[in-house]
This record gives sequence, C-alpha cells and structure tokens, in this order.
Amino acid sequence: MSSNKIPTVGFVSLGCPKATVDSEHILTRLKSEGYAISGSYQGADLVVVNTCGFIDAAVEESLDAIGEALAENGRVIVTGCLGAKGDIVQQTHPKVLAVTGPHAAKEVMAAVHAHLPPPVFDSAHDPFSDLVPPQGIRLTPQHYAYLKISEGCNHRCTFCIIPSLRGDLTSRPIGEVMKEAEALVDAGVRELLVISQDTSAYGIDVKYRTGFCNGRPLKTRLYELCQALGELGVWVRLHYVYPYPSVDALIPLMAEGKILPYLDVPFQHASPRILKLMKRPAKSENNLERIKAWRAVCPDITIRSTFITGFPGETEAEFEELLQFLEEAELDRVGAFAYSPVEGAAANALPGAWPQEVREERKRRLMEFQEDISTRRLEAKIGRTIEVLIDEVDEEGAVARSAGDAPEIDGLVYITDGEELEVGEFARVTVTDCDVHDLYATLAAEQAKH
Repeated sequence: MSSNKIPTVGFVSLGCPKATVDSEHILTRLKSEGYAISGSYQGADLVVVNTCGFIDAAVEESLDAIGEALAENGRVIVTGCLGAKGDIVQQTHPKVLAVTGPHAAKEVMAAVHAHLPPPVFDSAHDPFSDLVPPQGIRLTPQHYAYLKISEGCNHRCTFCIIPSLRGDLTSRPIGEVMKEAEALVDAGVRELLVISQDTSAYGIDVKYRTGFCNGRPLKTRLYELCQALGELGVWVRLHYVYPYPSVDALIPLMAEGKILPYLDVPFQHASPRILKLMKRPAKSENNLERIKAWRAVCPDITIRSTFITGFPGETEAEFEELLQFLEEAELDRVGAFAYSPVEGAAANALPGAWPQEVREERKRRLMEFQEDISTRRLEAKIGRTIEVLIDEVDEEGAVARSAGDAPEIDGLVYITDGEELEVGEFARVTVTDCDVHDLYATLAAEQAKH
C-alpha cells in the first residue's frame, strides 16, 4: 500500500429497517475497498450520516445528527431520505461535503472517493475483500437480519412522500434475494425479517417473471419467495404487507410452519371515507372478514398494524369507527401516529386540519383503548408452551421473542430461569404471566432436561 494510514469512515444510521439495509450495503462497500470503520467521530477521517425524512420529527433528528457530526468531525457526507427532500440539508448545513438520496450506495461511494480516496495496493490482490464476509456487513445482531426484497412504492397515499423520496416499486430479482438469504443463514442468522415499502406487491413491476435460484425456476412473487425462504430452516417474518386478496394464499404456509404466523399490515384507518381520502390501496376490502378468514386457517396468527389519528377531516364519529374496528378485529399489536403534515404530502391541502393537541389526544385514546385488547390476547397464552428465539442472556435469566414478536417494535418474553441459554438459540418455554406488552415464562420441561 502506498501509505500506512488506512482511511477511516465514521457512520451514523437513522430511520427505518429499509434505511438500515441501505447502511449495511454502504458499509459493506467501504470495507471491501479497504476503508476502516470508526466507532467515534474523533477516529474518523470523515463521517457518513444516513438520514430519515419521513415525518417532521425524523427530519429534525436527522438535521441534529448532521449538525453533531459537523461539530465533532467537520467532514460529513449525507445520504438517505432527507437528501431527496430538495436542498433542506444544504440550507441548514452548508458545510456538508456532499448529499445523496436514499438507496444510493454508488453515489455515496463516489462522494467518499472524492473526499477520501481508498487505499492503493501494490499488487493485484486486494486483501480487504477477503475480510468482508459473504453476507456483508450488518448492523443487526448476528442471529437476525433484514432482507429487503424491493425498493420504492407505486402507491400515492396522500399522507406519504416515500415515492418522491425512493421512487416507484423496483423488485429485486428473486435469485438475488434467495442468494442473500442463503448467505445470511449460512452465517448463523436464525430469523429473516422480510421488508420493503409494499411487500405484497413484490414482482408486480416485472409481471412476476420467472427467475432462478440454484438452477430452479421461481416466479418473482411473494408466495413463491415465501415457499423458498420457508425451506431454509429459520424463522421468516413478513413486514409491511398490504391486505390484498393475494395475501390469503400465504396463510396456509403459516399454518404449516413454513413461515412465521405473523403479519404486519398497515391498515391506517377503518373509515371508508378516510381511507379514500388517504388513497390507501385495498381501501375497499372488508378487512374484518379477511382477518376472521386468516384466523380460521391459522388460529395462532399474530396481526400487528399501525393507524393514523387526526387525519384532516376525521370526525369524532369516524374516530369512534376506528375504535370499533379495533374492538372487533382484536389485533395483537397496534402502533399509532398522530397525523404529521409532512412537507410535500398531498393531504396537507385537505380541509378540516386538526390542531396538534387533537391529533395527539386521539392517539392517546386509541392506544389506551388498545391496551385492554392487547392484554387479553397475551393472557390467552398463559399456560401454553411456545418456541422463542433468545436475544439476551445474563445471570437473571434470558430475554427472548416469540413468533408474535418482531425485534424492537413488539413485546419480549422474559425467561426467569434462562441463564444457561445462549443468544441466537431457539428454546421451548411455558408462559406463566403477562403484562400489557410482554410475556413471562420458564423453561418447558423438555427444554429444562435438554
């Protein structure tokens, strides 16, 4: 190498799991080119900040993170969704070196090269490429990983600006997805979290064309992908699944144990009028009937969803309609967001905008209403023996997740006698108690003997 000094990059990753995957791709490229990754501002030659720009709070957090990086290091490259929102970054922080949008590893690397050239080696052999594992650099723990199957979205929901930030739906080739999944499993991953902006629509942009996985033809479609992933012997969890009729075909795979009996379905509201104003896909579907049908096929299915409160024009009666939907649907997990008038969102032009205190008050009422429902769903599991995946172990026991718990957004399972377990292993436990969000358990008899 021409210099003994290895160029070093600091990295700050903000935002959703899809942004996390973007960060992992950039970090993998950096490592494969011989850059070192610093855990501090002071140890870095420059810093990359991967931002979120979805709602106002995320924009503020991202701008603060950029400001901190500039203050602590001084040389900052910005990427991610905030970079696609006009020139807000340059206006707020004119000293940044470069700005790119999301899903832009190539552009980020070009900016890094311009301000911090990669190391040069004297021979054709690049030793750093041997140091990057086949599954790439990951920001998640070793035992679970996000698997992004597409980028962008074809919908134009009036509260959302994701398509303007990340573009229309672009599905990854199914062979490429499966190759990545297999590399992750080979590296010890025990749970694959399938993510995209609209997971149900996977392959629609390429007319579900046939791809190949290890020489086997596979349609680029969610059902075939789930079938193939289900053969890898690990947990497969689906996120951001719109309730299209095509989703019904996935439920038997869950009942058969091929993929986890878990669906993250962003319903957003229950009032037909509000859903129409939101321009939500599948807005005319009878979601209560669909949920009942899913549970008839797979009684153990966990359904989580998110809702928006205080959408422009939402009447008190329509909010009560949403609460009634929650009562009848008996969803296991629910998150709520007070409507945020994101700059550029079409919904901002709708009449009947509510002040923030009303939006927040309805969010509070919804979450309090849902607490009893979630608790009832968890209480039904007391006495049952379930399989869990271990996330943490210490002298006081183990912390795990069940098939119904996605990392960081759902509940946990506290195993009081699990101090001998190991992170990343599956265990059988018997549920002894619960609270609003979490389960408490002890090792099942067969696990204790093991």
